[in-house]
Amino acid sequence: MENKKAKTRSLAMISVIYLAGIFMGAIDTGIVTPARIIIQNNLMVDAKTGIWMITIYTLAYAASIPVMGKLADRYGRKVIYIISISLFGLGSLLCGLSHYAGSFGMLIAARAVQAIGGGGIIPVATAEFGTSFPPEKRGMALGLVGGVYGIANIFGSLAGSAILDIFGTQNWQYIFFINIPISIFIILAGAFFLPNHREKTVKKIDGLGTLIIVAMVLSLLYGLKQIDFFDFAATIGSVNAYPFLIAFVVLLPIFIMVEKRAEDPIMNLKYFTSGRIVTTLAVAFVSGFVMMGIVFIPQFCENSLKIPTGDGGYFTVILGLLSGVSAMLSGRLIDKIGAKLVLLLGFSITIIGAVFLILVAAVNPSLASVIISLMLLGFGMGFTIGAPVNYMMLENVEEKEANSGLATLSLVRSIGTSIAPAIMVGFLAFAGTSLQTNLMAILPTQVNVPELPYVQEISDKLAELKNNPSMGDMLGKTEIPDFSSMQTMELDFSGESDYEMPADIIEKLQSSDVTTIVGITKEMSVSMFEAMTPPIIAKIQGGLASGIEGISTGLAQLDKSLAAMQAGGMGVAQGMPPAAAAQGGMPPAAAAQMTAALDGMNAAKKDMETLVSEMQALSDAVPGAFETAKTDYLAQIDAKSGEIETVYQSTVNEGYRSIYLTVIVAAILAILVLLLYKRKRPNDTAAVES
Repeated sequence: MENKKAKTRSLAMISVIYLAGIFMGAIDTGIVTPARIIIQNNLMVDAKTGIWMITIYTLAYAASIPVMGKLADRYGRKVIYIISISLFGLGSLLCGLSHYAGSFGMLIAARAVQAIGGGGIIPVATAEFGTSFPPEKRGMALGLVGGVYGIANIFGSLAGSAILDIFGTQNWQYIFFINIPISIFIILAGAFFLPNHREKTVKKIDGLGTLIIVAMVLSLLYGLKQIDFFDFAATIGSVNAYPFLIAFVVLLPIFIMVEKRAEDPIMNLKYFTSGRIVTTLAVAFVSGFVMMGIVFIPQFCENSLKIPTGDGGYFTVILGLLSGVSAMLSGRLIDKIGAKLVLLLGFSITIIGAVFLILVAAVNPSLASVIISLMLLGFGMGFTIGAPVNYMMLENVEEKEANSGLATLSLVRSIGTSIAPAIMVGFLAFAGTSLQTNLMAILPTQVNVPELPYVQEISDKLAELKNNPSMGDMLGKTEIPDFSSMQTMELDFSGESDYEMPADIIEKLQSSDVTTIVGITKEMSVSMFEAMTPPIIAKIQGGLASGIEGISTGLAQLDKSLAAMQAGGMGVAQGMPPAAAAQGGMPPAAAAQMTAALDGMNAAKKDMETLVSEMQALSDAVPGAFETAKTDYLAQIDAKSGEIETVYQSTVNEGYRSIYLTVIVAAILAILVLLLYKRKRPNDTAAVES
């Protein structure tokens, strides 16, 4: 009795240690999701480059899985598990330090180290659970693994959002540092409590096969990720894609030949001769594809509910709760009705959730519709997230092949999770191509400049002076700009104008969200306005300067004429009355005419001086008028802020609708594949032999 209790306590401690590792490895998949855009902006890389913080993880993770599985068979699960945890912790530390170094390259390298460690955590832990519990409780044990994995995977986004809120978006390094204390606990506890289960028969390590399969996986996944599925013909012919795909095709027969000759092959090729295992692997691939729909949930919530980037992770608590419940429930159901029916149930509920998201939540987003979508998706995915396919694999391989079998399963599933984002991100990018057009269609295209001072007075006075026979010659061809043609300025956002949008504005548009799009739209408008207005202002002020120069020339001529008249008019020039001037020899009539002429010229001079003063005041007022026009235009954008956000929201949601349509197609494909699966009967061969 005491031995039984001790065994139970020991099993419980082992479970805690392995589940802690599964939790840490899974939480890191989602924890980066809400911070991805923040990190790429902080490290000054574009979205295409930024996605590599997720891509490199899936590539290295997938490549390391079969290697870690075989090493666990040879050196023992405890040894490889602790090494894997150590690598994961080290990678997490380096990821956080990359923030201080300001190096995206360091972050990518550190993510690869993390992933290599992650490749040994989940397969080894799952194998331990699958073989340590008796067959009648295996489904429940794997359900517990699936539940923890599912909850952690989804709650990662919640944790990411919470850490960003607590420490601030500029301190994203803490989303990685959180793994360090967990890693230390697992390493210390594992060293004392974990048994080192290993195969008794030690064979030569398949070094060549290991190198080839790693090269194959990296070539396949890298090549597929370089393909734009919306421009398939062009991108598959790119040197970034086809050489790697060709390398995979060339390496495949070589790998098969090497594995047939290997004493202890890295991958048991007989797996692919069993219909049940091939079906299991196909379902694993599709389930990995379906699971990647979760990655985009935080951003979908942010866009649909108009909340800031980074806060969408909080809504994954709904996914986590529901998937955790269904994952644990799936373990109990497997023992009763079998893994096949559990998977069929899970994929069916996932389809219902995705359909609701496409037809309701993405079209008429509201808190209620988004929550219902997440509840359905979470509950459905919980049934498919790991336990049933792991159970199916363990059911069809020998116990000594548990590590390698589950590693192969994880590899195939990881290929699905690696390919899915490449396709799904393409849908968002494709939706983004129409974003600028849709936004520009609702923006006001005219900027109205406020009425400038003295425009009418200047025009009337200049016309009057030109009509004066004595002044017309002096003013010559003096002209002022046509202000009426400059009162309205057209803003052309279509890209057909000579204006080139600055790279920083384009980058901001590409990384915008529904909460920032209005501000970025205003920045874009200000940029275009400030590029277009200087030539117009220069033209107006240049015209006015030319007019002032012409009038000033006329004034100089007028002053000469006045001086000449004053010199020839004797006493009249000193302001003498006509009678007194006549006494000096000028007839009264001539004196009166001279006085009238002088008065007229003095009045004209005063008008011209006033005209110069008004034109200068007008010239000085031009920049302020255009600044007011800019302020008025930005106020129009503010008035349309709700409409702008709605257009942005609906445009981007078209991308999410396509993503979850892909999830539906993948889930339907999984159901069709499952219908081919025939559960092993008691009189069937126990398992695929090595």
